[in-house]
Amino acid sequence: MDKAHTGPGPHGRAHPVAIRTPSTTCTPSATRTSSAARSRYLYGWWGRAPGSFLFGTARRPPPAGPAPLEIPAMSRRPLSVTPASRRQFLAWSAGALTATGLAATGCSAPESGSGSAKAADTSPSTRKLTQIGLDYPFTQIPLYSTLVKLSTAAAKKHDIKLLTTSDASNPDTQASNLNAWVARKTQAIVSFPMVFEATEAIAKAALDAGLIWVTYGGTLESQSADIRFSFRESGTLLGESAAKWAAEALNGKGKVAFLVDNTIDLGRERTKGMIDAFTKLAPGVDVVAQEQAIDPDTGLSKSTALLAKHPDLNIVLGVTDAAAYGGFKALQQAGRKKGDRKTFVGGQDGSAPSLLAIKQGTFYRASAALAPLDISNAIVEVPLAVAAGKADPSVDVPVKLVQRGDTAEIDALLAQNG
Repeated sequence: MDKAHTGPGPHGRAHPVAIRTPSTTCTPSATRTSSAARSRYLYGWWGRAPGSFLFGTARRPPPAGPAPLEIPAMSRRPLSVTPASRRQFLAWSAGALTATGLAATGCSAPESGSGSAKAADTSPSTRKLTQIGLDYPFTQIPLYSTLVKLSTAAAKKHDIKLLTTSDASNPDTQASNLNAWVARKTQAIVSFPMVFEATEAIAKAALDAGLIWVTYGGTLESQSADIRFSFRESGTLLGESAAKWAAEALNGKGKVAFLVDNTIDLGRERTKGMIDAFTKLAPGVDVVAQEQAIDPDTGLSKSTALLAKHPDLNIVLGVTDAAAYGGFKALQQAGRKKGDRKTFVGGQDGSAPSLLAIKQGTFYRASAALAPLDISNAIVEVPLAVAAGKADPSVDVPVKLVQRGDTAEIDALLAQNG
């Protein structure tokens, strides 16, 4: 998950997103198609997020190679989830929709637009919110407990009870938990979808039931609002920082590897911002790899393999701090000194282990960071804004680059993570 913002306001910089009005169409089921726009993005933290290994429940043994990454005291090692059938999960979710009676009628959501106006018509905005459900599937990562603690406190100020799921990074479990909330008429649901296109059916069912649906980490067609994280800007800030360092420390030469995510919107936008900014400003640095990695163990294993081919690798940039921290440990295990002047590692999210490494003056030099307090406030304030009938309830939580020397900002972020 990118920002060290500590300014006033529960949302950080509000970024209005207009609510789109749906028009439900009824066609024979054989002719219905899903919109390509429904594949959206999630995440922003430490741990396993979308990727091929998320689609299913089977487990696999750890891959051969480096030992599992030891995470500092403020972290927990993520749960390993292995690939199974994405098609099976999509079919499962479609079956859940059929159970609601929506598919049986031959009615489907439109190819563009969202169901937010319909949700307003069924009057969630006329009721006082007494409960908000936070569905954050990556329960094994440090940010989860931080968000639950801070969001619970924010909700309590409004006499709202915060409910949580326990998805354990399993998309099938997430779908089951979300369907249960819809069946129980949980007033407002804030969900971080693991499979965005499959979650569309559940979100639409929530809106049809008159509930509030807020998408965390991306955008669905069927939603009341969303919480986003300045995705492209985050990657751009990191890429520019690394390119500037390369010009000064390496005379514009060297080798760079990118740890990327191309599975969902957030990952793709961060990846594009990071790569485009770096390659534009540092054309003399050779790009030796772009590897899919968002968690520390994958970042460690992929970086270890890269170092076997490119022992003189200078720069590792990650789409998440978690992946980048894996690269940081791989370089150390290969013999790189923590203060090496010719090495740069950077990531995105503002994860505690990465922030500590930056503060300590290591070659982990930068993070495009988010403030957990900003995110937690948005988890409560956005559903309240929808319930109050505000026209532009969505927010884009701001991001800020933190580097060595930004001690006060790093300490503030670490305090929020504590």
